[in-house]
Amino acid sequence: MDIITGVYFRRGSHLAQAVYQGFVLSRQQVSHRGRLRLCYWLKTEQGVIKAFVEHERSVFFIKTADTEQATKILEKLEGEYEMTPLALKHFDQSPVTGVYFPHLSSFYRAKEALNKVLPIYEEDIRHADRYLMERYIKGGVWVIGEASQQQGYIELNNAKLKANDTFMPQFKMLSFDIECSGEGILFSVGLVTGAERLVIMIGEAQPCDMNIIWVEDEIALLTTLCDEINRLNPDVLIGWNVIEFDCVVLHERAQALGVALNIGRDGEAMLVSSGHFTRVLIPGRVVVDGIDTMKNATYHFETFKLSFIAQEVLGRTKLIGQDDRLEEIVRQFHEDKLSLANYNLQDCVLVWDIFCKLSLMEFAIARTKLTGLELERMGGSVAAFTNLYLPLLHRSGYIAPNLGEHGLNFDSPGGYVMDSKPGLYKNVLVLDFKSLYPSIIRSFCIDPMGLIEGEHAPVTAIPGFNKGKFSRELHHLPKLVAQLADERQLAKQQGEQMLQQAIKIIMNSLYGVLGSKGCRFYDPRLSSSITMRGHEIMQTTRRWIEEMGYEVIYGDTDSTFVQVGEHFSASECKQLGVALMQDINRRWSELIRAEYQLESFLEIEFETHYSPFFMPTIRGQETGSKKRYVGQIEKAGSQALVFKGMETVRSDWTQIAKEYQQAVIRALFDGDNVVKVTEDYISQITSGRVDDKLIYKKRLGKSLESYVKNIPPHVRAAKEATQQGNISGLGKGSQIAYFISNTGPKLFINKVAHLDYTHYIEKQILPIYKMLPEIDENAINLAGQRSLDL
Repeated sequence: MDIITGVYFRRGSHLAQAVYQGFVLSRQQVSHRGRLRLCYWLKTEQGVIKAFVEHERSVFFIKTADTEQATKILEKLEGEYEMTPLALKHFDQSPVTGVYFPHLSSFYRAKEALNKVLPIYEEDIRHADRYLMERYIKGGVWVIGEASQQQGYIELNNAKLKANDTFMPQFKMLSFDIECSGEGILFSVGLVTGAERLVIMIGEAQPCDMNIIWVEDEIALLTTLCDEINRLNPDVLIGWNVIEFDCVVLHERAQALGVALNIGRDGEAMLVSSGHFTRVLIPGRVVVDGIDTMKNATYHFETFKLSFIAQEVLGRTKLIGQDDRLEEIVRQFHEDKLSLANYNLQDCVLVWDIFCKLSLMEFAIARTKLTGLELERMGGSVAAFTNLYLPLLHRSGYIAPNLGEHGLNFDSPGGYVMDSKPGLYKNVLVLDFKSLYPSIIRSFCIDPMGLIEGEHAPVTAIPGFNKGKFSRELHHLPKLVAQLADERQLAKQQGEQMLQQAIKIIMNSLYGVLGSKGCRFYDPRLSSSITMRGHEIMQTTRRWIEEMGYEVIYGDTDSTFVQVGEHFSASECKQLGVALMQDINRRWSELIRAEYQLESFLEIEFETHYSPFFMPTIRGQETGSKKRYVGQIEKAGSQALVFKGMETVRSDWTQIAKEYQQAVIRALFDGDNVVKVTEDYISQITSGRVDDKLIYKKRLGKSLESYVKNIPPHVRAAKEATQQGNISGLGKGSQIAYFISNTGPKLFINKVAHLDYTHYIEKQILPIYKMLPEIDENAINLAGQRSLDL
């Protein structure tokens, strides 16, 4: 065996057998000479590899009892198939037969024919995914095959792939963005890499400092774009809404103009397909969208428009604001192409810098290494769960059930939320169960297969809720949770922030998946055995704390809020928090061992000391609110306010309301005059000094035409502006900026006028004032008079 640059070559065949380590960029299943062929593009240290896996067969399963009926149907269809009884069974213990197809066309015809008359199983899993899944391949691979050098890549025939958990790819990225008319007519395309910035622009050449390739029309633009992408040769193309917009528009224009977008590494064209989501396939490359990646990494912003995210993350703005953006782009294309080129390029740079600042590509890689999903596949919690769980299930002798086969249809309760005790408190401690639902899964062995096995051995099973019983030994999910918890702890120790975040998201999604009716493993006995156990844990924890002599004023899903005496110092509060934490963890460990003969993985942590802390009432009632509070913490040697569910963290309240709430809570906590603060903000509003802070922002939940009977203010403003021709293109998801004038809601475009200040005082200031404790509702003066009806 020779070793050359880390690649092993096996001699003795007509082609060298080479072994590489790499990372999956894209995957395909195609027909080749009438047979199923799998194609995987891999990024390796030696370059890009196109690996072909031959002699595979697609498969679905049927119950063995249905074999005779299935055979009669399949014999009427053209195409090869093979039925093989397997050492597998359905959840109802029925034996199972595999139905195998060497041709994709035969697989699809059989699937369609059988689905009409009998249940078939796992037919929705693409074989290109199944091949990786069953080998526990999650991004990283070892690959061996017959190597031959092609132009720009290595081709491996008769390839075999094996999991490689340690390989970390170094991707070459390209940020791109198109500019076009409202009808999708292309104007320009911007391209940015770590080393180059250029724009392809339709028009006559003009002298400038930018790198602009001038072309005469759309056909030339598309052709040049292909040439430049192939020259820059990226592994990953990034952008903002790049899959649903940029790629779709480019694909549609290319089809309309008869241009092939041959940007695949083997010269093949980009393919775009639509279904539940848009899929873009570029052989040897991957397209990753910034918005999807940020949402998947659980970033929360009031809008994910590039202009807003760039301002929030980078402190920079787009060169054209959101107002009349399309009209300005069209104007610049006809009158000022250099400004448009600069704008186009700047958008690419913003996306590039956001990806780098937030380590979004690192997050996408970490997620793939954990779940095995494609790099570009965002969302997909159910698919991730299936990827992780299904191969384990098969090795235990089961196939996955179909949706709803258990016939159970009752709702599981949500997380436990305790009635709060409203008021202003000097010291409040927050004790938080660390990853409560995953810990419940692990402690009480909650698992889809474990539920089936527990039903068959109920005497020794662990009792759940709603008649659920779980096997003590035969399960997979508890072990999977344990593995993820260990990996998260290691990532934390090694400072791998993106990996930590990816693991946290996956762990927290496990309950949601089991509670989703769109998951084949959904069973309400599973989800209710998690949430109802959570209720039990929270209620018991509260009882223990109150038996120790402390008051629990609130509890929410996994957090318990404990009021302690005003005479406690900060250090004494922290000592008490640690003591409560240790005592509760000890009690749970002892209780679970005594009652269930199980090890407890429940872990409550002393998380926060709030001083002071304010829990408001529900507006207009004496009852305490839920999921709404504000407290002060010590952070980096200074005091900071933490708001939860209050107006200051909600996007549908105005800026003035948010600022007022911050100021009045600060006054409340510092013992200052809240009436004076309130009157000052009322004065700011009525004087016109803060008109720019009186803008509401709210999204359209559906198309404008769909609002017929109940028309909220933001819709009224949008409808009026659209009818007057002041704006166009508003639809579901559009964010509407509007203000309240003396004649009703108006769309905010460039300025406000004739504001109804009384509305803002009554709707944005006074509701916040009224929630404060022990206030005099008649104390507020406006211009020296008690003129407001409180």
